[in-house]
Amino acid sequence: MTTYVIEADGGSRGNPGPAGYGAVVMDAADGQVLAEAAEAIGVATNNVAEYKGLIAGLAEVLRLAGDGAEVRVRMDSKLVIEQMAGRWKIKNEGLRPLALEARDLARRLRVREWTWIPRERNKHADRLANEAMDAAAKGLTWKASGTTAPSRTPRTGAHEQTDLLDSGDISDLSAPSASQVSGERTKGTGWAPPTRVATSLLLLRHGETPLSVERRFSGLGDPELTPRGLAQASAAAERLTREPYRIDVIVSSPLKRARQTAEAVAGRAGLDVVVDEGLRETDFGAWEGYTFTEIQRRWPAELAAWLADPAVAPPEGESFQEAARRVQATRDRLVERYEGRTILAVSHVTPIKLLLRFALMAPPEALYRMHLDLACLSLIEYYADGNEVVKAFNDTSHLR
Repeated sequence: MTTYVIEADGGSRGNPGPAGYGAVVMDAADGQVLAEAAEAIGVATNNVAEYKGLIAGLAEVLRLAGDGAEVRVRMDSKLVIEQMAGRWKIKNEGLRPLALEARDLARRLRVREWTWIPRERNKHADRLANEAMDAAAKGLTWKASGTTAPSRTPRTGAHEQTDLLDSGDISDLSAPSASQVSGERTKGTGWAPPTRVATSLLLLRHGETPLSVERRFSGLGDPELTPRGLAQASAAAERLTREPYRIDVIVSSPLKRARQTAEAVAGRAGLDVVVDEGLRETDFGAWEGYTFTEIQRRWPAELAAWLADPAVAPPEGESFQEAARRVQATRDRLVERYEGRTILAVSHVTPIKLLLRFALMAPPEALYRMHLDLACLSLIEYYADGNEVVKAFNDTSHLR
């Protein structure tokens, strides 16, 4: 059975400043390079970039070998290694989401060791990080070359993280190798010239259902809209099909309440509805159809744990952390596919809150601090220079 070695690194030129990460995956038996990953992540700190490198390395092993693969991780970041090994506590809350993401990936593998190595023994990953930053500084995109399994460079949630201050070196600005960059403009890094053309994501929550009237947990259950819910959908459709709105595409959760709301807009706009599984509501498992009070009486310990930790799932359900990964991937896919256009995404409370949290770079706990009304409208704009801007939140003016 193959044992994989991950070496990862990250750097920030200014701390915080222009940052990037690099990761290399090797065969432990002969040192053969199997995959490389690198990406510039905009303005961040060393610690954020280092965690990003680790996440990318773990993701590459999962891509190459799947769950259960045996791994050894080596980094020159004492902080990341000690925190991942469980020997140091995560004191900075801004790092916690990254650490949790890395830990979730690591749990899918068999990590045999977390090893700190001196910087001079981590030159490969360090070089990749610097190549990504150098390429981004020139408006170019780093691309892997010369590996046995050419790697992709997946987005790993850079926009949802907060910057952290820590000591570290500022690497020299050496020129990138032509074999590792392309002529494509870098997106999502903060390096390229700002663009005035945004990808607009209008977020519309579905209208009223029988479960929402009684304030019951409504996840993957599939109730239809009430007459009032249909009227709310119609009011949203009237608003969204007049100036200043110019919708190019409508995407909906597969659940009936969302599709009915989306179809109301589509009928007026003369557009089709594209169904995307990633926009569905969180699976509340055994709590589906119960009120908060009923859950508190029947599952008091489980409810307390769920409220305290986004990584905890309801019985037989899905955690907010799991939902976040799904929604994040959906966001990336939509923004890439419909770049520069206006997308109406008709969804539910949790996915909409998650998208707003990512854009605001807020911690997971922010989910408990947001309120979204039925048929409310929110707006996020995504720019090619990496910025995400929340321009509207819980707007229900069309319902008055």
